[in-house]
Amino acid sequence: MADMVRGRVHKYGDNVDTDAIIPAKYLTRWDPEFLGQHAMEGLDPGFAKSVKPGDVVVAGRNFGCGSSREHAVAALKAAGISAVVAASFARIFYRNAVNGPYRLYPVEVEQRVVDGMESGDELEIDMGRNEVRNMTRGETHPIKPFPSLVKQVIEAGGLTKYNLARRGAAKPG
Repeated sequence: MADMVRGRVHKYGDNVDTDAIIPAKYLTRWDPEFLGQHAMEGLDPGFAKSVKPGDVVVAGRNFGCGSSREHAVAALKAAGISAVVAASFARIFYRNAVNGPYRLYPVEVEQRVVDGMESGDELEIDMGRNEVRNMTRGETHPIKPFPSLVKQVIEAGGLTKYNLARRGAAKPG
């Protein structure tokens, strides 16, 4: 896995739940573009207008807790977010990020790394080298490597494509 992510930090705290990521009142539509316009609205009403393609959400512990809604991952990706860097993830959010077709990277780092980042910092995340570089502060830190199966699912473009390729089926168009 040699993917590279570069973007500006949007920083939040611990326990950012799926209702903060995409409020329930918007779940009447499954339209990623619409969802992206309302991403993080429950926590930061100006978020969607401030994101530039490739930006990164940085948060503390238990990011994506709450419901199992896949809409949260779709909303962040449609808003322009390429990765979420956090001290830990709620398991269901992590799996939705990996298994879905969104290619939103759930990147785990130590809490001290999160504590040393601020909104506006420029990050470069190198999945191949398992490191995150804070270009603003001139710091490099390790990221928790993705397990082998998780890498394979991400590289395939999600769980459905991974399973189709594994079974020898044609990839969906």
